[in-house]
Amino acid sequence: MNSVNFKNILQWVSPAFTRGNLTFTAQYHSYKKFQEVCKSTASTECDFSNLSKYGDHTLRVRAEFADEQSDWVNITFCPVDDTIIGPPAVHVEALADSLQMRFLAPKLENEPYTWTMRKIYDSWVYNVQFWKNGTDEKFQVTVQYDFETIRNLEPWTTYCIQVRGFLPDRNKTGEWSAPVCERTAEDDTTPSWLVAFILIVSVFVVLLVLLGCFALLWYVYKKTKYTFSPGSSLPQHLKEFLGHPHHGTLLVFSFPLSGESEVFDKLSVITESSENSKQNPGDNCSLEAPSGPGPPELPSKEETYSAVPTDPPLPESASEGDQQDHLSKHQIYNSQTVDLSRQPED
Repeated sequence: MNSVNFKNILQWVSPAFTRGNLTFTAQYHSYKKFQEVCKSTASTECDFSNLSKYGDHTLRVRAEFADEQSDWVNITFCPVDDTIIGPPAVHVEALADSLQMRFLAPKLENEPYTWTMRKIYDSWVYNVQFWKNGTDEKFQVTVQYDFETIRNLEPWTTYCIQVRGFLPDRNKTGEWSAPVCERTAEDDTTPSWLVAFILIVSVFVVLLVLLGCFALLWYVYKKTKYTFSPGSSLPQHLKEFLGHPHHGTLLVFSFPLSGESEVFDKLSVITESSENSKQNPGDNCSLEAPSGPGPPELPSKEETYSAVPTDPPLPESASEGDQQDHLSKHQIYNSQTVDLSRQPED
């Protein structure tokens, strides 16, 4: 039985027979009886790839000529144990000081193209051996996956690689692949300190660019705001007034607090003509408004200033606080009298 990757070919040698050409019949045992696969064929081989991959199978073959047949020749075959694991496919890419490898397990016969020998055996691994071209020393590694990288190699050096499948639980090895040789390139590894320096400089440049963009946006915003809504400034005399500290303090405390009602003082103006009208009734007539139409006559300036009555003297027993209060009222009284003298008399 010649079986590679479950492609099972039963082969035999034709016996010496001088009468003429022989034919052959090959069968396998299935469910208590034999099934024919090749019948009366002149070939010396028969394809049994459709056999189940698991279990032991009994195969037999005999020679035939006319009505004569030879005895059956039997063979026992277990595909999962007896089939040979073929070489896997290998792809190698050379770098500066390493070789990157990718493997593909052998494909199964009479199965979809995505099925490989690795799907049949759970313990599948790869045996990889590599060596420097021109030397006899070989190094071996075991790989569990379909890819591997060999590092710390010499640059500008040619290395050769071979791979085979291996089953640790069955201690079964496959066939080696054909050697694949690749030459490593120049060592262009960038030092770590240079990478760190470039990273720091890049971050610093990015920060500067962000700050510049922020400053530019702020400048454009201020210019736009001033163009479309220019700010109003206080008058010069008000600036000078608020520039003095005592003025600012008085202005703050002069405003009434929120929630408090304003307090006003009642001011009564007594003109001199009212007192004279009691003494000289005849003179009072001259101050009355005429009966005819027209605006009333305004009193003269001299009469207005003379209308301010003199305050009576305070008694000696009055306290100092009452005297100050009296003087302040007197000042307010005089100032209001001057202002009222400019208004027409009611």
